[in-house]
Amino acid sequence: MSTSNLTTPAHSAGADAALDDAFDIMLVGWSFMRSKLLMTALDMGLFETLAKEPGTAEHIAGRLGLHQRGVPDFLDSLTALGLLTRDDDGVYRNGPATGRNLIPGQPGYVGGFLKMTTEFMGAGWETLADMLHTGAAHGQDSSKVPFAQIFRDPQRLRQFLSAMDSLNSAIGPELARQYDWSQHTSFVDVGGARGNLADTLLLAHPHLNGGVFDRPVMKPFLEELAADRGVAADRISFHGGDFYQDKIPGADVVIFGNVLHDTPVATRKDLIAQAAAHIPVGGAVIVYDPMIDDDRRDTDTLLMSLTMMMQSPAGNEYTPAQCRAWMAEAGLEVEQVLQLPAHATAVVGRKRA
Repeated sequence: MSTSNLTTPAHSAGADAALDDAFDIMLVGWSFMRSKLLMTALDMGLFETLAKEPGTAEHIAGRLGLHQRGVPDFLDSLTALGLLTRDDDGVYRNGPATGRNLIPGQPGYVGGFLKMTTEFMGAGWETLADMLHTGAAHGQDSSKVPFAQIFRDPQRLRQFLSAMDSLNSAIGPELARQYDWSQHTSFVDVGGARGNLADTLLLAHPHLNGGVFDRPVMKPFLEELAADRGVAADRISFHGGDFYQDKIPGADVVIFGNVLHDTPVATRKDLIAQAAAHIPVGGAVIVYDPMIDDDRRDTDTLLMSLTMMMQSPAGNEYTPAQCRAWMAEAGLEVEQVLQLPAHATAVVGRKRA
């Protein structure tokens, strides 16, 4: 086994040294400026306007009804963040990710989801001090967090699922590529929603059959997406239920993607143990989440962990080392730790004879 497979992957760089410049400290306090910059551009339809026709600062100001005074700095700030590009003639265009993800009607559009989450996560972060004092989450009790309403409204649920699929769409191809699926014939994705990951794996590996285990409301969405993507109905199955209470379906591989970080540690251990019991010898359990690096220096995943704590009564991110320990308790031998897109890390545990 290559030891490199067990190296904790690094995502965004953390701060290896303490700040020693007063202005750098001020910029940390002013981090809201970047968020406001993006959300203002999104709200005024800048990206949609540029998708129709790139333009100079003067041209864009005229199209959007903006005063000339602030537009050049506004556009160049967005360019410095990588959201726009500017050529030698001063013509601005959407950057690649902006064109894919911030234009209404595009398959990867996440603008609506970004607006919703910015609103409730921003409100949630107002409770940071309370959470630190009490350990209690406040977000899920707030009317500003619309998840309960989303699951009661099919149209909003469809939009929500599309946004989540866009955020996670890069994970499936990498998991299909980095893990050796030739040794298995079946998998089940626990909490797999409408089957975005499952469809990707099935299309990449025609010898596989897959299943998704999630709440029953997801079934018609799964069937619709599979049909749209050309996945044969006899290759994908849906198992309706509550994985906190119901038995996990058996398969060669059980996947927990963005599931364990919303549960207590005891539940994480129990779910991994259940999965280990339901796979054959040679089978695998794959867990992925935005895991904190083992050195605990990755800024983004640490902040996501605090966000989880404020939104979920038992949620938080965890390290690959912790996940390896839970798998070892379940009798699994960890053979790979994979770096995936979207700040995700996957830990792969194999059931040995």
